Amino acid sequence: MSAGRFIAFEGGEGMGKSTQARLLADHLRQRGLGVELTREPGGTPGAEAIRTLLLDPPADGWTLEAEALLFAAARADHVARLIRPALDAGHWVVCDRFIDSSRAYQGEAGALGDDRVMALHSLGSAGLLPDLTIVIDAPAQAVAGRLAQRDGGVSDAIGGRAADYHARVNAAFLAFARAEPDRFAVVDGSGSVEDVHRRILAEIATRFGDGAD
Repeated sequence: MSAGRFIAFEGGEGMGKSTQARLLADHLRQRGLGVELTREPGGTPGAEAIRTLLLDPPADGWTLEAEALLFAAARADHVARLIRPALDAGHWVVCDRFIDSSRAYQGEAGALGDDRVMALHSLGSAGLLPDLTIVIDAPAQAVAGRLAQRDGGVSDAIGGRAADYHARVNAAFLAFARAEPDRFAVVDGSGSVEDVHRRILAEIATRFGDGAD
C-alpha cells in the first residue's frame, strides 16, 4: 500500500483556499489516488457541530481560551475519526485549514501564544502535522473583491474581525512558512483560479514527484 499524504491549505480570509483544495482533490482523484477532501473546523459530525458554535457563537462570544479549546476539540475528533484513518488506508487528505490556522488566529493574532496552541494540539491530536502546508498569499485589493463576492457584506464571527487582526493573521502564516520551509510552500494567489491551480500542481510535483503531478 502506498503511503497517504496530508496536504493542508492555509492563508487569510478570501485567499481562495476552499476552491484550490477542491481542485487539487479533483486532480489527485483523476490520477487514481484515494482522496479525502475535508475542512476545519469540521469534517466529522462532531467537529461540524463545534464549527457552528465557533462561527455563530452565543451573544457574548467566546473568550480567547474557550475559542482555542473548541478548535482543538473539533480537530481532535477530525483527526481521530477521519484524517488518521484515511492516511492509514493510504489515501491523500486535502484539508481546508488545519493547526496553522489556530497558530495564526488564536496564537498570534489573538496573542494566546504558539506554545499554548501547540500544547493543545499535542494533547488532542498527538501533534499531527501535514506533509505539506500550502499558504496562499494574494494582494489585499484582490482579496477584498473576493470577500465582497463571497460574503455579500455578511461575515461570520471570525471573518468579521478588525482589519488589523487579519493583517496579523496573514503575517503569521508567512512567518511560519519562513521558519519551516520544508513543511510550507507559499503560493502566489493572484491571477485566475486556473493560474493559482497550476502553481499549486507545480509545487506538489516538486515535493512529491510524478505520482501526483
